Amino acid sequence: MALKFQFIQTILSIMTNEVSEKTSSTVVQKITAAAMWLLEKIKALPPIAHFIRAADRFNDRLGSQFGAAITYFSFLSLIPILMVLFAAAGFILASNADLLTDIIDKIVNGVTDPSLAQTLKNTVNTAVNQRTTVGLSGLAIALYSGISWMGNLREAVRAQTRDVWERKPEDKDHILLQYGKDFIALTGLVAALIFTVALTSIAGSAQASIVNALGLNDVTWLRPVLTTIALTISISANYLMFLWIYWMLPKKKLERKALILGTLMAAIGFEGIKFAMTFMLPKLAQSPSGAAFGSIIGLMAFFYFFARLTLFCAAWIATAEPSKKKHLDGAEQTEAPEVEEQTSASN
Repeated sequence: MALKFQFIQTILSIMTNEVSEKTSSTVVQKITAAAMWLLEKIKALPPIAHFIRAADRFNDRLGSQFGAAITYFSFLSLIPILMVLFAAAGFILASNADLLTDIIDKIVNGVTDPSLAQTLKNTVNTAVNQRTTVGLSGLAIALYSGISWMGNLREAVRAQTRDVWERKPEDKDHILLQYGKDFIALTGLVAALIFTVALTSIAGSAQASIVNALGLNDVTWLRPVLTTIALTISISANYLMFLWIYWMLPKKKLERKALILGTLMAAIGFEGIKFAMTFMLPKLAQSPSGAAFGSIIGLMAFFYFFARLTLFCAAWIATAEPSKKKHLDGAEQTEAPEVEEQTSASN
Protein backbone atom coordinates (compact mmCIF):
# COMPACT_ATOMS: atom_id res chain seq x y z
CA MET A 1 0.00 0.00 0.00
CA ALA A 2 2.81 2.34 0.88
CA LEU A 3 4.51 1.55 -2.41
CA LYS A 4 1.33 2.34 -4.40
CA PHE A 5 0.95 5.66 -2.60
CA GLN A 6 4.58 6.56 -3.28
CA PHE A 7 4.15 5.64 -6.98
CA ILE A 8 1.03 7.83 -7.33
CA GLN A 9 2.81 10.70 -5.57
CA THR A 10 5.73 10.39 -7.98
CA ILE A 11 3.40 10.47 -11.02
CA LEU A 12 1.62 13.56 -9.68
CA SER A 13 4.91 15.35 -9.02
CA ILE A 14 6.09 14.60 -12.56
CA MET A 15 2.83 15.94 -14.03
CA THR A 16 3.06 19.05 -11.85
CA ASN A 17 6.63 19.71 -12.97
CA GLU A 18 5.63 19.33 -16.64
CA VAL A 19 2.77 21.78 -16.19
CA SER A 20 5.00 24.25 -14.37
CA GLU A 21 7.68 23.93 -17.07
CA LYS A 22 5.07 24.55 -19.78
CA THR A 23 3.73 27.53 -17.84
CA SER A 24 7.19 29.00 -17.31
CA SER A 25 8.03 28.43 -20.98
CA THR A 26 4.85 30.24 -22.00
CA VAL A 27 5.66 33.11 -19.65
CA VAL A 28 9.18 33.39 -21.05
CA GLN A 29 7.82 33.43 -24.61
CA LYS A 30 5.33 36.15 -23.73
CA ILE A 31 8.01 38.24 -22.03
CA THR A 32 10.32 37.79 -25.02
CA ALA A 33 7.56 38.75 -27.44
CA ALA A 34 6.68 41.81 -25.36
CA ALA A 35 10.34 42.84 -25.19
CA MET A 36 10.73 42.44 -28.96
CA TRP A 37 7.54 44.43 -29.55
CA LEU A 38 8.78 47.19 -27.25
CA LEU A 39 12.18 47.15 -28.97
CA GLU A 40 10.56 47.49 -32.39
CA LYS A 41 8.45 50.39 -31.12
CA ILE A 42 11.56 52.12 -29.77
CA LYS A 43 13.45 51.51 -33.02
CA ALA A 44 10.51 52.97 -34.94
CA LEU A 45 10.80 56.32 -33.15
CA PRO A 46 12.03 58.93 -35.67
CA PRO A 47 15.25 59.95 -33.81
CA ILE A 48 16.20 56.33 -33.06
CA ALA A 49 15.37 55.19 -36.59
CA HIS A 50 17.43 58.04 -38.00
CA PHE A 51 20.39 57.11 -35.78
CA ILE A 52 20.14 53.46 -36.89
CA ARG A 53 20.05 54.46 -40.57
CA ALA A 54 23.13 56.64 -40.06
CA ALA A 55 25.00 53.84 -38.25
CA ASP A 56 24.11 51.35 -40.99
CA ARG A 57 25.34 53.69 -43.72
CA PHE A 58 28.50 54.51 -41.76
CA ASN A 59 29.33 50.80 -41.42
CA ASP A 60 28.23 49.76 -44.92
CA ARG A 61 30.31 52.52 -46.53
CA LEU A 62 33.49 51.74 -44.58
CA GLY A 63 33.38 54.69 -42.21
CA SER A 64 35.87 53.15 -39.79
CA GLN A 65 38.32 52.34 -42.60
CA PHE A 66 38.05 55.85 -44.04
CA GLY A 67 38.58 57.22 -40.53
CA ALA A 68 41.77 55.19 -40.16
CA ALA A 69 43.01 56.44 -43.54
CA ILE A 70 42.31 60.06 -42.59
CA THR A 71 44.17 59.48 -39.30
CA TYR A 72 47.20 58.14 -41.17
CA PHE A 73 47.34 61.04 -43.62
CA SER A 74 46.73 63.54 -40.80
CA PHE A 75 49.67 62.19 -38.84
CA LEU A 76 51.81 62.05 -41.98
CA SER A 77 51.04 65.69 -42.76
CA LEU A 78 52.56 66.76 -39.44
CA ILE A 79 56.12 66.09 -40.69
CA PRO A 80 56.24 68.94 -43.26
CA ILE A 81 54.43 71.19 -40.79
CA LEU A 82 57.20 70.51 -38.27
CA MET A 83 59.73 71.32 -40.99
CA VAL A 84 58.08 74.70 -41.55
CA LEU A 85 58.06 75.39 -37.81
CA PHE A 86 61.71 74.34 -37.65
CA ALA A 87 62.55 76.83 -40.42
CA ALA A 88 60.51 79.57 -38.75
CA ALA A 89 62.48 79.04 -35.56
CA GLY A 90 65.66 79.31 -37.62
CA PHE A 91 64.59 82.68 -39.07
CA ILE A 92 63.75 83.97 -35.60
CA LEU A 93 67.10 82.88 -34.19
CA ALA A 94 69.02 84.27 -37.18
CA SER A 95 67.50 87.71 -36.69
CA ASN A 96 68.12 87.70 -32.95
CA ALA A 97 71.74 86.91 -32.06
CA ASP A 98 71.19 87.43 -28.33
CA LEU A 99 68.39 84.87 -28.26
CA LEU A 100 70.54 82.38 -30.18
CA THR A 101 73.43 82.80 -27.74
CA ASP A 102 71.09 82.48 -24.78
CA ILE A 103 69.62 79.22 -26.11
CA ILE A 104 73.06 77.74 -26.76
CA ASP A 105 74.22 78.70 -23.26
CA LYS A 106 71.14 77.12 -21.71
CA ILE A 107 71.78 73.93 -23.67
CA VAL A 108 75.40 73.76 -22.52
CA ASN A 109 74.55 74.53 -18.89
CA GLY A 110 71.35 72.48 -18.66
CA VAL A 111 72.40 69.24 -20.34
CA THR A 112 74.91 67.15 -18.41
CA ASP A 113 75.65 64.71 -21.24
CA PRO A 114 78.27 66.32 -23.53
CA SER A 115 77.24 64.30 -26.60
CA LEU A 116 73.58 65.22 -26.18
CA ALA A 117 74.48 68.88 -25.66
CA GLN A 118 76.57 68.85 -28.83
CA THR A 119 73.71 67.22 -30.76
CA LEU A 120 71.27 69.90 -29.61
CA LYS A 121 73.73 72.66 -30.50
CA ASN A 122 74.17 71.19 -33.98
CA THR A 123 70.38 71.04 -34.36
CA VAL A 124 70.06 74.72 -33.48
CA ASN A 125 72.86 75.66 -35.87
CA THR A 126 71.26 73.56 -38.62
CA ALA A 127 67.96 75.34 -38.08
CA VAL A 128 69.71 78.67 -38.53
CA ASN A 129 71.96 77.76 -41.46
CA GLN A 130 69.45 75.74 -43.50
CA ARG A 131 66.32 77.68 -42.65
CA THR A 132 65.55 78.69 -46.24
CA THR A 133 66.00 75.22 -47.74
CA VAL A 134 64.09 73.46 -44.98
CA GLY A 135 61.36 76.10 -45.03
CA LEU A 136 60.73 76.00 -48.78
CA SER A 137 60.87 72.22 -49.04
CA GLY A 138 58.69 71.81 -45.96
CA LEU A 139 56.20 74.33 -47.31
CA ALA A 140 56.00 72.54 -50.67
CA ILE A 141 55.59 69.13 -49.04
CA ALA A 142 53.06 70.53 -46.57
CA LEU A 143 51.04 72.00 -49.44
CA TYR A 144 51.05 68.71 -51.36
CA SER A 145 50.26 66.57 -48.31
CA GLY A 146 47.59 69.03 -47.20
CA ILE A 147 45.85 68.90 -50.58
CA SER A 148 46.09 65.09 -50.55
CA TRP A 149 44.65 65.04 -47.02
CA MET A 150 41.78 67.24 -48.13
CA GLY A 151 41.21 64.93 -51.10
CA ASN A 152 40.94 61.91 -48.81
CA LEU A 153 38.57 63.76 -46.49
CA ARG A 154 36.48 64.86 -49.49
CA GLU A 155 36.18 61.33 -50.85
CA ALA A 156 35.29 59.96 -47.41
CA VAL A 157 32.57 62.57 -46.87
CA ARG A 158 31.18 62.07 -50.38
CA ALA A 159 31.10 58.32 -49.85
CA GLN A 160 28.79 58.88 -46.89
CA THR A 161 26.60 61.50 -48.57
CA ARG A 162 26.11 59.93 -52.02
CA ASP A 163 22.76 58.35 -52.81
CA VAL A 164 24.54 55.19 -53.94
CA TRP A 165 27.82 53.71 -52.80
CA GLU A 166 29.41 53.51 -56.26
CA ARG A 167 30.93 56.67 -57.67
CA LYS A 168 29.64 57.61 -61.10
CA PRO A 169 32.19 58.32 -63.87
CA GLU A 170 30.76 61.81 -64.43
CA ASP A 171 31.38 62.68 -60.78
CA LYS A 172 35.15 62.52 -61.29
CA ASP A 173 36.65 65.93 -62.15
CA HIS A 174 39.84 66.68 -64.04
CA ILE A 175 42.90 66.21 -61.85
CA LEU A 176 44.02 69.85 -62.09
CA LEU A 177 40.51 71.12 -61.43
CA GLN A 178 40.20 68.77 -58.48
CA TYR A 179 43.53 69.93 -57.05
CA GLY A 180 42.33 73.51 -57.36
CA LYS A 181 39.09 72.73 -55.56
CA ASP A 182 40.95 70.85 -52.83
CA PHE A 183 43.34 73.77 -52.42
CA ILE A 184 40.44 76.20 -52.01
CA ALA A 185 38.73 73.84 -49.56
CA LEU A 186 41.98 73.38 -47.62
CA THR A 187 42.53 77.14 -47.46
CA GLY A 188 39.02 77.68 -46.19
CA LEU A 189 39.33 74.89 -43.63
CA VAL A 190 42.66 76.22 -42.34
CA ALA A 191 41.19 79.72 -42.11
CA ALA A 192 38.15 78.38 -40.26
CA LEU A 193 40.40 76.36 -37.94
CA ILE A 194 42.59 79.38 -37.19
CA PHE A 195 39.49 81.47 -36.56
CA THR A 196 38.01 78.87 -34.21
CA VAL A 197 41.24 78.48 -32.23
CA ALA A 198 41.71 82.25 -32.02
CA LEU A 199 38.11 82.77 -30.97
CA THR A 200 38.37 80.12 -28.27
CA SER A 201 41.70 81.46 -26.98
CA ILE A 202 40.53 85.08 -26.97
CA ALA A 203 37.33 84.12 -25.18
CA GLY A 204 39.25 82.24 -22.49
CA SER A 205 41.84 84.97 -21.92
CA ALA A 206 39.23 87.74 -22.03
CA GLN A 207 37.17 85.90 -19.45
CA ALA A 208 40.08 85.75 -16.98
CA SER A 209 41.12 89.35 -17.69
CA ILE A 210 37.60 90.72 -17.16
CA VAL A 211 37.16 88.84 -13.90
CA ASN A 212 40.53 90.00 -12.57
CA ALA A 213 40.01 93.60 -13.72
CA LEU A 214 36.62 93.87 -12.04
CA GLY A 215 37.77 92.08 -8.90
CA LEU A 216 35.05 89.45 -9.14
CA ASN A 217 37.17 86.44 -8.21
CA ASP A 218 35.17 85.90 -5.02
CA VAL A 219 31.79 85.76 -6.78
CA THR A 220 30.94 82.05 -6.77
CA TRP A 221 28.06 82.08 -9.26
CA LEU A 222 30.04 84.01 -11.86
CA ARG A 223 32.48 81.18 -12.63
CA PRO A 224 29.91 78.66 -13.95
CA VAL A 225 28.26 81.42 -15.97
CA LEU A 226 31.55 82.39 -17.60
CA THR A 227 32.40 78.73 -18.16
CA THR A 228 29.08 78.27 -19.94
CA ILE A 229 29.73 81.33 -22.09
CA ALA A 230 33.22 80.11 -23.01
CA LEU A 231 31.84 76.65 -23.84
CA THR A 232 29.15 78.19 -26.03
CA ILE A 233 31.74 80.25 -27.90
CA SER A 234 33.93 77.18 -28.40
CA ILE A 235 31.02 75.11 -29.72
CA SER A 236 30.05 77.98 -32.03
CA ALA A 237 33.59 78.06 -33.39
CA ASN A 238 33.49 74.29 -33.94
CA TYR A 239 30.17 74.75 -35.70
CA LEU A 240 31.70 77.09 -38.25
CA MET A 241 34.48 74.62 -39.02
CA PHE A 242 32.14 71.64 -39.53
CA LEU A 243 29.70 73.78 -41.49
CA TRP A 244 32.49 74.54 -43.94
CA ILE A 245 33.23 70.81 -44.28
CA TYR A 246 29.63 69.73 -44.86
CA TRP A 247 28.87 72.70 -47.11
CA MET A 248 31.90 72.48 -49.40
CA LEU A 249 32.88 68.82 -49.67
CA PRO A 250 29.68 66.89 -50.58
CA LYS A 251 28.82 66.63 -54.26
CA LYS A 252 25.08 67.01 -53.77
CA LYS A 253 23.17 69.63 -51.85
CA LEU A 254 22.17 68.36 -48.42
CA GLU A 255 18.89 68.93 -46.59
CA ARG A 256 19.14 72.29 -44.85
CA LYS A 257 17.52 71.30 -41.55
CA ALA A 258 19.55 68.11 -41.36
CA LEU A 259 22.69 70.08 -42.22
CA ILE A 260 22.09 72.51 -39.36
CA LEU A 261 21.33 69.78 -36.80
CA GLY A 262 24.11 67.46 -37.99
CA THR A 263 26.68 70.24 -37.87
CA LEU A 264 25.57 71.12 -34.35
CA MET A 265 25.91 67.47 -33.33
CA ALA A 266 29.43 67.36 -34.79
CA ALA A 267 30.39 70.61 -33.03
CA ILE A 268 29.22 69.32 -29.64
CA GLY A 269 30.90 65.96 -30.20
CA PHE A 270 34.17 67.64 -31.19
CA GLU A 271 34.08 69.70 -28.01
CA GLY A 272 33.62 66.45 -26.07
CA ILE A 273 36.65 64.96 -27.82
CA LYS A 274 38.77 67.98 -26.91
CA PHE A 275 37.64 67.76 -23.29
CA ALA A 276 38.44 64.03 -23.16
CA MET A 277 41.89 64.63 -24.64
CA THR A 278 42.72 67.37 -22.14
CA PHE A 279 41.65 65.00 -19.36
CA MET A 280 43.44 61.88 -20.62
CA LEU A 281 46.80 63.28 -21.78
CA PRO A 282 47.96 64.31 -18.27
CA LYS A 283 46.99 60.83 -17.06
CA LEU A 284 49.10 59.22 -19.79
CA ALA A 285 52.10 61.42 -19.00
CA GLN A 286 52.29 60.10 -15.43
CA SER A 287 53.78 56.74 -16.47
CA PRO A 288 57.24 56.39 -18.09
CA SER A 289 55.84 54.77 -21.23
CA GLY A 290 53.08 57.37 -21.38
CA ALA A 291 55.60 60.17 -21.08
CA ALA A 292 57.49 58.75 -24.05
CA PHE A 293 54.57 57.81 -26.31
CA GLY A 294 51.55 59.45 -24.67
CA SER A 295 51.55 62.53 -26.87
CA ILE A 296 51.81 60.45 -30.05
CA ILE A 297 49.05 58.07 -28.95
CA GLY A 298 46.87 60.98 -27.86
CA LEU A 299 47.39 62.78 -31.17
CA MET A 300 46.51 59.68 -33.19
CA ALA A 301 43.42 59.09 -31.03
CA PHE A 302 42.39 62.72 -31.53
CA PHE A 303 42.68 62.46 -35.32
CA TYR A 304 40.84 59.12 -35.37
CA PHE A 305 37.90 60.25 -33.27
CA PHE A 306 37.70 63.49 -35.25
CA ALA A 307 37.54 61.54 -38.52
CA ARG A 308 34.91 59.09 -37.25
CA LEU A 309 32.79 61.90 -35.84
CA THR A 310 32.99 63.85 -39.10
CA LEU A 311 31.98 60.85 -41.22
CA PHE A 312 29.22 59.66 -38.90
CA CYS A 313 27.62 63.10 -38.81
CA ALA A 314 27.89 63.22 -42.61
CA ALA A 315 26.03 59.90 -42.76
CA TRP A 316 23.45 61.26 -40.29
CA ILE A 317 22.85 64.33 -42.44
CA ALA A 318 22.58 62.27 -45.63
CA THR A 319 20.09 59.76 -44.16
CA ALA A 320 17.65 62.41 -42.92
CA GLU A 321 14.17 62.23 -44.39
CA PRO A 322 13.42 65.24 -46.61
CA SER A 323 10.99 67.74 -45.19
CA LYS A 324 8.87 67.61 -48.37
CA LYS A 325 8.45 63.86 -48.01
CA LYS A 326 7.30 64.24 -44.42
CA HIS A 327 4.84 66.92 -45.51
CA LEU A 328 3.46 64.73 -48.29
CA ASP A 329 3.12 61.74 -45.95
CA GLY A 330 1.18 63.89 -43.51
CA ALA A 331 -1.06 65.18 -46.29
CA GLU A 332 -1.79 61.63 -47.47
CA GLN A 333 -2.72 60.58 -43.95
CA THR A 334 -5.15 63.50 -43.61
CA GLU A 335 -6.68 62.94 -47.06
CA ALA A 336 -7.28 59.21 -46.51
CA PRO A 337 -10.17 59.58 -44.00
CA GLU A 338 -11.87 62.13 -46.28
CA VAL A 339 -11.80 59.66 -49.19
CA GLU A 340 -13.25 56.93 -46.99
CA GLU A 341 -16.04 59.24 -45.82
CA GLN A 342 -16.93 60.18 -49.41
CA THR A 343 -16.99 56.51 -50.44
CA SER A 344 -19.24 55.51 -47.55
CA ALA A 345 -21.59 58.46 -48.27
CA SER A 346 -21.96 57.48 -51.94
CA ASN A 347 -22.79 53.92 -50.93
